[in-house]
Amino acid sequence: MLRRGLVLFLFCLCAVMGAAQDLENLQIHGFATQGFLYSSHNNYLTMKSSAVSLQWTEGAISVSDVTNKLRIGIQLHMYHMGQFGGPDVRVDWASGDYKVNDYLGFRVGKIKTPLGLYNDSQDVDALFLWVLLPQAMYPNDNRDYDLSEMGGEVYGGINLGERGGRVQCRGHVGASQLDANGGYVQQLAEAGLTFPTPPGGKTYGGDLRWVTPWKEVTVGVSALSDSLDGIGPQGSVHLPASLTFAYYAQWRWNRLHLATEVWKTPIDLTLTMGPLSIPNTVDQRAWYPMVSYDVTKKLQIGNYYSHYINKAGDRSQPENYSKDWVVSSRYDFNSYMYGKVEGHFLHGTALGYYPSVNPNGLQANSDMLAMRMGFSF
Repeated sequence: MLRRGLVLFLFCLCAVMGAAQDLENLQIHGFATQGFLYSSHNNYLTMKSSAVSLQWTEGAISVSDVTNKLRIGIQLHMYHMGQFGGPDVRVDWASGDYKVNDYLGFRVGKIKTPLGLYNDSQDVDALFLWVLLPQAMYPNDNRDYDLSEMGGEVYGGINLGERGGRVQCRGHVGASQLDANGGYVQQLAEAGLTFPTPPGGKTYGGDLRWVTPWKEVTVGVSALSDSLDGIGPQGSVHLPASLTFAYYAQWRWNRLHLATEVWKTPIDLTLTMGPLSIPNTVDQRAWYPMVSYDVTKKLQIGNYYSHYINKAGDRSQPENYSKDWVVSSRYDFNSYMYGKVEGHFLHGTALGYYPSVNPNGLQANSDMLAMRMGFSF
């Protein structure tokens, strides 16, 4: 995997430089972060957080050539988070992007998947105040799978004048495959299914947003359909096309930033083990309100509440809900270095917990301290 990643990197880098008319068009960016988790009960995201964990290291580098109409680029990513990730270098995205004019453009390759406010930007930690984005929508244990897909996208926008703002739209189609070292594969393994090749399937969807002329208010909706099939020595997994809807809004006014999202995802998953067929129906509903404030140019503070529930299960049981109150702060030491400190007050066990690192079972509630130091350029 490492060799394949490096070969692809060199190939894309050569393509970028070959397409470049001027080295000034070449852009190189990257980041490295170190995370820390400590929880009062339960181990979170397969890290041994109840005993203090530093098992969260991440880094990425991207190379792009940007001209007036054409952008070619690639981002390589490596991470280790508890039992997830490892030494392999992965390709987050690698695409060619041609902008015909202000109204129309195309992308092809391994493209980022537009869904909600942050799905296609969650790979850049330096953009956010938060150590952990709302896990009901942006689970860190499955970031590599959720972030991108192999396929193509058409995008564009229409200006509606000074009083109308701008409407932006994106449509995409492709295919994606589960991360072999990610959370979904881990969950299937804990159910008794392993796969020589991670399950995958087709994806398609779109995003429509209105950037209003009123104090930087943005509202929008995303839709994403994905399916999943895989066969292993113990059996198979089948997920027919499931449709996620994400409704969102955000408002920026001077130093204040407000945001909210509501997601709906019904899932009808079937596991087959020998002659036994096991249906698994989940009706996922998630939402959050979020507020942050720039105290100074270097200091930010914020708060959000993330709410998840499986409406198809017994909603009184902790395994069918997750309610997370979060307070956070970030300090930028300079243009390159920053630090984050965040408190989580977790109720319910539906998200982020794995039996393999919680052999004695789970307590319904847990408090958690999360910290992250980062360097970006």
